[in-house]
Parts: sequence; C-alpha cells; structure tokens
Amino acid sequence: MDAGREAGDRRLRPSPGRGPVALPFALIVVITVVDVHSPQDVHLGPLLVIAPALTASVAGPRTTALAGALAVAAQVSIAVFHGGLTTTNHLSQIAALTVLSVLVVFVCQVRDRRSRELVRARSVAEAAQLVLLRPPPRRMGPLRVAWLYLAAEDETRVGGDLFAVARTDRPGSRVIIGDVRGKGLSAIGEASMVLGAFREGAHRYATLPDLAAALEESVARNLEEVADTEHDPGEHFVTALLLDIPDDGSRAEMITFGHPPPLLLHDGRVTVLYAPSPAPPLGVGVLSGSAHRADVFTFEAGDMLLLYTDGVVEARSPKGAFFPLVERAATVCGCGPEAAVRRLHLDLVGHVGQEPRDDAALLAVKRSAGHRPPHLHRPPPEK
Repeated sequence: MDAGREAGDRRLRPSPGRGPVALPFALIVVITVVDVHSPQDVHLGPLLVIAPALTASVAGPRTTALAGALAVAAQVSIAVFHGGLTTTNHLSQIAALTVLSVLVVFVCQVRDRRSRELVRARSVAEAAQLVLLRPPPRRMGPLRVAWLYLAAEDETRVGGDLFAVARTDRPGSRVIIGDVRGKGLSAIGEASMVLGAFREGAHRYATLPDLAAALEESVARNLEEVADTEHDPGEHFVTALLLDIPDDGSRAEMITFGHPPPLLLHDGRVTVLYAPSPAPPLGVGVLSGSAHRADVFTFEAGDMLLLYTDGVVEARSPKGAFFPLVERAATVCGCGPEAAVRRLHLDLVGHVGQEPRDDAALLAVKRSAGHRPPHLHRPPPEK
C-alpha cells in the first residue's frame, strides 16, 4: 500500500526533466577535472558541495544522495592527485563535504515527506469539496450552468462559500448560493448544514417561501452544533439567495437572506436585481413562513444570471479599489456561461494581481433558447 501511495505521489509531482537533474553531475565532472589540472595552491574541491545542494532542489532524496556520494568520491580523487589522502586539508574537506551531503539529503527527505502530506491533504480536500458542493451538471433542463469556486485556504481548497442547483418535479430548478460568516476550514460545517437543508427541502416544498422558512428553521436549530465556536467565537450566520426557475415561461422568483443581489444579463444590458423585501441572514432570526415574500423577475430565453458571494465584489486591487463586477459583467453579455465565468475569473485575478485572499464563488445560469421539455411516452389506453 505504501509503495502504491508513493507511486501516486510521484505521479502528482511534476517531473523536473533530465536537464536540471544532469546539471549537478556535470558540475562534479567539470570541477574535478579543473581542480586536478590546477596548481597545488588552487583548491576548487569545496565547490563540490554545490552538486548535492542543487540536486535537492530538482530531485528526490535518492538522487541527492547519489550526487553527494559522487561529490565525496570526486573530492577523494582530487586529494589523491594533490598530495594524497593523509593531508589535514584534504581530510577536513572530505569530512565537511560528507557531513554537508548527509544534511542536504536529510532536509530533502523532510521536504518530500511534507510535500506528500500536502498532496494527500489537497486530494482529500478536493474529494470533500466534491462531496460537499456536488457541482451541478453543465445542463439542467433549459438551464446551462457554470461555476467558479476559490477558497481562502490554499492548501485545503474548501471554504465557507456554497452553491447548489436542484431539480423539482414541476418541472423546474431551484438554486442557492450562500456565504458563511468567516472563511476557510472553520466555515465548512455551517456550509454543509445549509446545503443539506436546501437539497432536502428543494424537492419537498411546493413554494419558495415554504422552502425559505424550512431552511431558516433548520439553520436556527442546528447552527450552534456545527459552528466552530472554539476557533471562531463570534456571531455565526449565513447570507443566502434562493431562486425558483420553472422550465416553462419567463417568470422566476427569488428570496434574499442578506446576500448580494444577482445580476441579470439581458440584451447586452446588466440589471442588478435588488430585493424589495430582503430577509435577514440565516441564523440571525427566524421568520414565520408567511413573512417570506418571493420577489418576481423576468428570466427569458437567452438571459443569463450571475450569482456571486462577497469574496468577488470585495476583492481589492493593490490600490484598494473593489472589483467592478457590474462593469465587467457587461463585457460577457454575449458569452455562454462557461466562457463568462472563465473571463470573469481572469478579470478578477488581473484586478487583484493574484488569486483573492477570501473565499469567493461565482455561478452563471443561462436559459437556453431552444429547450423543449421532454415528453413522457404513454402507452395507448386499453380497450
């Protein structure tokens, strides 16, 4: 099992190529030849320590140990040609080179062990992200979906932003995007709790206000149990946006729990869909089912919705300017959801100068123009 695991780790590590690995061994040959043909008062042997040190930066412990052993052998050869092995100077150089080579190999082993642990941690985190988020398929009914997820914890690749798309029996689709207060690993429990409640309720409740009430009650009941109060003792809540998009017609509904408003891309224009009656974030207070009002908007064939979290619009440039999502969204009006998300990601990285430091999620949902709902084949009635 360990051998298979190490083989998998080697496959995950990029190969440095033969050129960089061959360079230290070429240096050993060059330094040895030059030193042997140099006068007695010229000592180039100490430069041989460059070989194992350089090998450790491009190869593993075994290759580094080989480079160290060859460097020590080269130092011995130089000593034989310049006064013999009994001189104090040569014995000191050989001993020092041996010790330094052993230390370099040890550091290389520690580094590789750390790298393997990091690769495994990332693999587990990616698997956990797939289980938690369950990225929606590219097409759901008349909808085409694309998404982007950036986690603040670079080594884990999971965080507190969440989104999901679920099909209903009407037929139609329900969408959620949310942002847990806090970021990184400490917010995973709350995100998983919200997603579980949404996936269970999306199929059960006939109306969006009923789903919103059930989601709020579930969060109020379970938030304290899943919140990481030890590492994050502050107030815990979740902003969220719920959408209900029937397959037929152009009518869609949304309920906002303190979440940033979605953007509607229609006929080359960007409209910010502000909620006239937003609810407070989940976990702040429970409203009765009748208190939730769904805000209606038009979502026609060819239109695209951009849903996002705070990590997108609050990403700052080196000069402190926020990312202008509305302005950048206008440049992707004619794109499909995959191309739109890809271009906005490049714009976001270009604006910040690097990947954002906060959790960030972006979800693009476009209604196809030529969708036809599937017709179930019904056998002819019996006579």
